[in-house]
Order: sequence, then structure tokens, then C-alpha cells
Amino acid sequence: MGDPRAPSRAGSVLLVKVFVAGASGAIGRPLIPQLLEAGHEVTGMTRSEGSAAVLTAAGATPVVVDVFDADALAAAVATAAPEVVVHELTAIPENLDPRKMEPQFETTNRLRTEGTRNLLAAARASGARRVVAQSIAFAYAPRKDGLHDEDDPLWAEATPIYAAVQELEDQVLGADGLEGIVLRYGFFYGPGTSYAADSGTAAAVRKRQFPVMGGGRGEWPFIHIADAASATVAAVERGSPGKYNVVDDEPAPLREWLPAFAEAIGAKRPMRVPKFVARLAAGKMATHYGTALRGASNARFKREFGWEPGYASWREGFREGLG
Repeated sequence: MGDPRAPSRAGSVLLVKVFVAGASGAIGRPLIPQLLEAGHEVTGMTRSEGSAAVLTAAGATPVVVDVFDADALAAAVATAAPEVVVHELTAIPENLDPRKMEPQFETTNRLRTEGTRNLLAAARASGARRVVAQSIAFAYAPRKDGLHDEDDPLWAEATPIYAAVQELEDQVLGADGLEGIVLRYGFFYGPGTSYAADSGTAAAVRKRQFPVMGGGRGEWPFIHIADAASATVAAVERGSPGKYNVVDDEPAPLREWLPAFAEAIGAKRPMRVPKFVARLAAGKMATHYGTALRGASNARFKREFGWEPGYASWREGFREGLG
């Protein structure tokens, strides 16, 4: 009799048991149905009984546990006996204040450090072979021009938020006995994200509280939430360990994407403010995003995983997929 934990195949796709931490979050919501549709057996972790009921209705096996309770987490992952553990844990507020970003991200920072440590330990103890973890494609150290690739350094010294991202990546990529894959997602847009038609960001744009800063040259790497989910499914199923940018094909200068976003949600055209005013009002990091951020290349991920985004550009994505 074969090993009951051994993965099976459907056609050319390896069907595996997957444990998703953060199953009820922005990316977890589209990821769970995509994994199930691909034929995988999915256990979804959440902290809410209400979210557990939603996962059950979707066809996943729910488990209610706090990632900071290491013993309960280890027991839950051991019971699920996954081949692959997916780490999508964040606690990002709906309404972000650029002046209060560091306190607003304290829980997310802890999830990316202590939470990652607990999840990796549970994955290793359960016999999992692969961990796929969420990172970001807009934490790179500044460069004057061109697109960031995965070999560019992160800007860990800039903010505790980026330092936590660096620690998460170091833990996942250095995990003994596990294939570590770090997915550096672009800014999520689409239903349930910070860039949806009903989001806090949209409300700020409608109130003309989100201006184009200076020349608006900051290039934002975007990815539709459904495309981020499809890329994650690809990383569950195949590909080599490593770090990968998961973004669309067209990095977006603020001066271009923000007016397009405003138009898509029926808002007035954003105002423009000088760079020094933006820095006084919004702070150093927000001004960096607006005036100096550089985009990221998805070439490595597309080549390694044979993946293409459904929305190759935010332009059609904003028109058709904001939700």
C-alpha cells in the first residue's frame, strides 16, 4: 500500500495537500477557490469562526488557530499533514495613514517575524517539503532608473516594516529541510484590497486627499489580486526555490496610474502638490513612493513558472477588475 501522504497527479499537475495561513485575507479569499479548482486538498487557517464557516462553504477544511500560539499551530499543521505551507499572514488596516504607518504595521511586522518563525517550525515538524511566503516588490533600496530584479537589495534600514520583510525572507529562504519560495507581490488591486472601488484608498481619492506628488515619477508595481493568487498556485505546484517578483507587465508612474484610478471609480482628477509639501504632509516613505520608487521586473517568475498575468497591465485591470 502506498504512502497516504504521497501526492497524486491529475494530468500533468501534481496534486498536493496545502495548508494556507491567512486563508481569509485579501489574497486568501481568491487563492482558496483557485487551489481547490486545481484539485488540491486545502486546509485554511483563520482566527475567526465566521471565516471558518466561509472556508467550509468553499470546500476547504478550516482550522481556527492563532499563529502566535506555537503549540496549537504545530498541532493544527501536523493534523493537516501538508506537502506545502502557504504564508499569507498580514494585519494591514483598511485605512492607512502615511504618518502612522509604523504603528499601524506593528502586528504585521510581528506576523512576518515571530509568526514566520512559528509557521516554519510547524511546517518542518509536520514533514512539509515547501513553504511559499508573501513578500513585497516595493521594498527595494532606491535606484535611479530601470526595473528592480530579485538580486537588488531590500531597503531594510529604511523602516521597521522593511526590516520585518527582510527577516521573513531570510527565514524562508534559509529554512533547513524546506523548499523556500518568496513571492514579492506588487501592490494588490481588485476586490477586497486597498485599491478596490470601495476601499479606504478609493475614499481618499474621491475626497481628493491622495495627490500626485512632485512630478509623480514614482513607479508602482501592481498586480491584480486574482493574478497574485494564480501565481501562488503556480508556486505551490512547481518551480525552483528562491525569490520572485509577482507583478504585472507595466510598472506605473504615479502621475499616470492615480488619474486612471480616479477615473475608474468616478472621482475627480487628483490634485498635484510639490514634493516638499508632500514630505511635510505625508512623510518620507510616502513621498518616496510618489516620486522615487522604481518598478519591478516579473521576467524571472514568468520564465521559471510559465506564468502570465490575466491583467498584463493595470490599465485594463483598473477598467475591468476593481470590483
